[in-house]
Amino acid sequence: MFESAEIVKEGKLHLRVELSGDYYPNEASARFEIRWYRNDDFNFHYQEERRDGVWKCRCDRHPNAHNSRDHFHPPPAASRTDAENAQWPDDHRDMSRLVLDHIEERIEMLWEQQ
Repeated sequence: MFESAEIVKEGKLHLRVELSGDYYPNEASARFEIRWYRNDDFNFHYQEERRDGVWKCRCDRHPNAHNSRDHFHPPPAASRTDAENAQWPDDHRDMSRLVLDHIEERIEMLWEQQ
């Protein structure tokens, strides 16, 4: 499922995972990036790129002025103005599993639309 994974040190330290294009219909590339902080704040960003555009979403936990600490930036733009309050698991392993499950569901939906 994964093409590569690397720790990116430029900017804010994060893990970038490039997903295998074989999992996607119609020549898509996809990746997700994770930042996790010692205070349990985090950012999971998922993005697909295709000929017809970009589709992305983001799950966050951090203090902010636009939503509750736990919030979701829905697709297709993951904009701040569309952010929704959410409730995420406390354990990083549970949160990671939740995100990976949603990515799998997204891939299945894309294939069903073919």
